[in-house]
Amino acid sequence: MGIISLEQADRLYWLGRYTERVYTTLRMFCQSFDVMIDELGDSYREFCKKLDIPDSYGDKAAFLKQYPFDCENPDSIISNLDRAYGNAVVLRESIGSEALSYIQLAVYEMNKASASKAPLIELQHVIDDLLAFWGIADDQIDSEQIRNIIKAGKRIERIDLYARLGAGGKELAREVHRMIPRVERSGLEYEPDKLTLLKDLAEETEPDYYRIVRLAETIL
Repeated sequence: MGIISLEQADRLYWLGRYTERVYTTLRMFCQSFDVMIDELGDSYREFCKKLDIPDSYGDKAAFLKQYPFDCENPDSIISNLDRAYGNAVVLRESIGSEALSYIQLAVYEMNKASASKAPLIELQHVIDDLLAFWGIADDQIDSEQIRNIIKAGKRIERIDLYARLGAGGKELAREVHRMIPRVERSGLEYEPDKLTLLKDLAEETEPDYYRIVRLAETIL
């Protein structure tokens, strides 16, 4: 593998972020699906608030259909999966055809789920395909730098989402500790002082989630 261009590095980084965004938000959606259907209130509004996405749905029924499957909504799960796929296609030579194929399978299962009256099985398949993608990337991508750029994006996105969702301090600190060496070995430009500050914030008894989100977005 030769020198990684800025464009390639950017696509690898966002491939990591978008696949993680789909994985984590989809897990949350699946865990909340049955509860949302049966509840009297509209807890989805709090979900939107935490993720800082506009509540353009109007009611619970619209959210349950549109948030995962509306291709016209830039905040939907399927839109983020499409962005991941777009980057993966361009990066085929860097990540390999088999890794790309699992992103393709995830798109296929997502489209199947959108046509289903009971989509949770297909949505679980999307989650499984993303896990398989990361496993193949680890096993078959020879370039350590490429793997580290993808994983830097993945870990930064996870910290961003976990902080927005108010994850427990131990869980958040664990993810920060896993993210730091990936960023340091990625070859990307970063600010060491922000890594140290992020580590300190995550280890506090009561983490300042707002500051953690802002730091995660500006490390690179």
